[in-house]
Amino acid sequence: MIRALRFLFMIALAGLMACGGGFFYIKDKANAPGLNTQSTRVLIEPGLGVSAIAARLKTADVIAEPLVFRIWARLTEAHTKLRAGEYELPARASVVDILNILQSGKTVVHKLTIAEGLTVTEALLIVQDAEGLEGPITAIPNEGWLLPETYHFAWGETRNDLIGRMADDMGEVLAKVWDERPEDYALKSAEEVLILASIVEKETGIAAERPKIAAVFLNRLKRGMRLQSDPTVVYVLTDGGGALGRALNREDLKIDSPYNTYRVFGLPPAPIANPGRAALEAVVHPDTTSALYFVADGSGGHVFANTLKEHNKNVRKWRVIKRQRAD
Repeated sequence: MIRALRFLFMIALAGLMACGGGFFYIKDKANAPGLNTQSTRVLIEPGLGVSAIAARLKTADVIAEPLVFRIWARLTEAHTKLRAGEYELPARASVVDILNILQSGKTVVHKLTIAEGLTVTEALLIVQDAEGLEGPITAIPNEGWLLPETYHFAWGETRNDLIGRMADDMGEVLAKVWDERPEDYALKSAEEVLILASIVEKETGIAAERPKIAAVFLNRLKRGMRLQSDPTVVYVLTDGGGALGRALNREDLKIDSPYNTYRVFGLPPAPIANPGRAALEAVVHPDTTSALYFVADGSGGHVFANTLKEHNKNVRKWRVIKRQRAD
């Protein structure tokens, strides 16, 4: 009887030692450096089980033995805490490292930049082509109502959700700028600020010029003068598609459209692009000037004039510069 008990004890002890040895073997394997020699992005979709995740990591050449990943995930109960998303796995990440990352929820952050002055059509093309976003674009915002900015998003966010954020941000910025307007302000609504800011945005890419160009347009509105802004005509000719690809001619300026500020008085009925914060602020905080005209100066900026006579002189100078460049 005693001999039999000793035999059973020895078998149990051997089993425990084998289990312990197996545990430490798996532990060593789980802590060993991974295969990838550089950081690797891996996408874990919702609903993927630990076996499917292990297979994906193997396919991505991140781990050598999926079995080790599966066993260690279950031994540590990490398999119940893995979170979906796109992850950046550092070079030589071990199974332990990978499981910690997949439990953290710290997914890859994507960036998408909408530049100032793009039309809604141009902006939506960027959103459509952005990697990591999902779903079709079904919510088309009105022209001018997307705030130019760099936006951050995680894999799986829908395009409509991102567009909604852009529109919400524009609404917040516009409301804030409108609240800053002076008491004797010429424009009647935040929407008019948005319209004029879109024109200012398209007229110049030089930040320092925006308040002065805004002042010129406000001065013209106060005097009942047409704005005579080329970008408004371009918007009509391209149907809001962006750049025209050629210079405007005299016939273009005669086009019959409420957006053609060479023909109509006042502002066009809606924005012609998505203005940035600086353009919005320039319209509410314009420079103090009597200037009523401006024309390109040949260096990327503009020269301003208070009188038509002075402006015509500046226009002649600009035409000479254009002819010299054409030769």
